[in-house]
Amino acid sequence: MTFLSRLLPTVILSVLVAACAGGPDTSVAYVERPAESIYADAFATMERGQYQLAAAQFDEVERQHPYSEWARRSMLMAAFANYQANKYDEAVSDAQRFISLHPGNRSAPYAYYLIAISYFEQIVDVGRDQQITQQALDALQQVVRRYPESRYATDARLKIDMTRDHLAGKEMDVGRWYLRRNYHLAAINRFQNVIRDYGTTSHVPEALHRLVEAYVSLGLDSEATQVASVLGYNFPGSDWYQNSYNLLTREGIAIEDGIEQRDPSFIDRAMQRIFG
Repeated sequence: MTFLSRLLPTVILSVLVAACAGGPDTSVAYVERPAESIYADAFATMERGQYQLAAAQFDEVERQHPYSEWARRSMLMAAFANYQANKYDEAVSDAQRFISLHPGNRSAPYAYYLIAISYFEQIVDVGRDQQITQQALDALQQVVRRYPESRYATDARLKIDMTRDHLAGKEMDVGRWYLRRNYHLAAINRFQNVIRDYGTTSHVPEALHRLVEAYVSLGLDSEATQVASVLGYNFPGSDWYQNSYNLLTREGIAIEDGIEQRDPSFIDRAMQRIFG
């Protein structure tokens, strides 16, 4: 059983599976039948891994019996089946419709979570546009904000950290591109964004070092040493601090010994001056 299956609301999983139905395509011929019969066949189809056909069968429940309890359940099950079929746009649409029609339903937290992971599964490498990544972050944060004590919030928090790290990685990728081409001010802006907006991610030490590189290239020795101070205080044993230390030494820029032992109030003031 998959992680998502375990997360399905108990009320949905409790329905007994009845006769099997369906074929290799996803078309469903209209044959008037009781809602629970169509639903049971759809559930059985999904259990066999025929997710697109199952989604169409769940839709058929709503088409034939739009005001029934089975229709409400089928709406969310269609969203789940579409998710399993990697039909993420359809999954998001189904889940959003469920929320709009049944905002107070006990399964609403799962609908919000399903939207979030549908976006999350579409995150692409940092070399491409990150609109989907931002949508995933917004949706995951909504799960945590609305249902902080739910089981879905626990997983959402983990995915939020991963998503933020991915967005920070994109900023770093662009910043490095600017730095390699000597667009120093543009690079500085990107690295500052990482430190200001994604300060808990794994990219911060490198962002600080890249700022040192950019400031040295611009002849801004004071700013370079201040950033190196912040880097040394927060990440004293890191390779990135050693790289900054070596760069400043090589350039003949004075560095005080024991930089990592500086008064924390100095570090705070330096952070405020440099990063706003």
